[in-house]
Amino acid sequence: MKILALDTSTNVATAAVLEDGVITGEYSCNKGKTHSQRLMPMIESLLKASGLKAADMDAFAASIGPGSFTGLRIGVTTAKAMAFAAQKPVISVYTLDALAYNLPSSKAVLCPVMDARNNQVFTAAYKISGDKLERLTDYLGIHINELADILTAMKEDVVFLGDAAAMHRSFFEGRLGERFSMAPPNTAQARAASVAALAAKLYEGGSLESCYDMKPFYLRKSQAEREKG
Repeated sequence: MKILALDTSTNVATAAVLEDGVITGEYSCNKGKTHSQRLMPMIESLLKASGLKAADMDAFAASIGPGSFTGLRIGVTTAKAMAFAAQKPVISVYTLDALAYNLPSSKAVLCPVMDARNNQVFTAAYKISGDKLERLTDYLGIHINELADILTAMKEDVVFLGDAAAMHRSFFEGRLGERFSMAPPNTAQARAASVAALAAKLYEGGSLESCYDMKPFYLRKSQAEREKG
């Protein structure tokens, strides 16, 4: 099984190839240029380095959200276009699931947090059960005070990941005390390898879609849509 996975939901642009259960290549960039400028050159370099072509893939996976409206559209559209050209299926992976899966051996509650502005975050809480990712809450777009209340009530150690973790570190550390910890830098941000690993599980479970059916999961309306009413 060969899967090309993409994640452009945050400031990180990342792509990975999974081949027969092994990540054979992963490229990531968290600095400079927009996703529209860097994603396709990144994919081309990745495939060349892996000795593969898009037509060799069995499926194309993308992180579908929540996240940046523009970023999600770029990643999802790219995965759909490549799948259409190769006549292969696509696999939708929720961004928060993929972030949590960066730490598949953790015993703590995993809490990916993505900046949604104005002290709001996109988030969910997770536990690892064996090799399975168990989501403890809905996908949420909430104020950091409300999230802190939810995590405090769980009475367990919590590991934070995502682009909003460092941004709100002092707040969550103040609310959770010794139960608070941050994921190390190599696991704290979006990784296409995690998208690919979850996509492989979905592939094996038959969760495949036509390229026409993959859609971004925004969780809430854009600011322009909210202001329009």
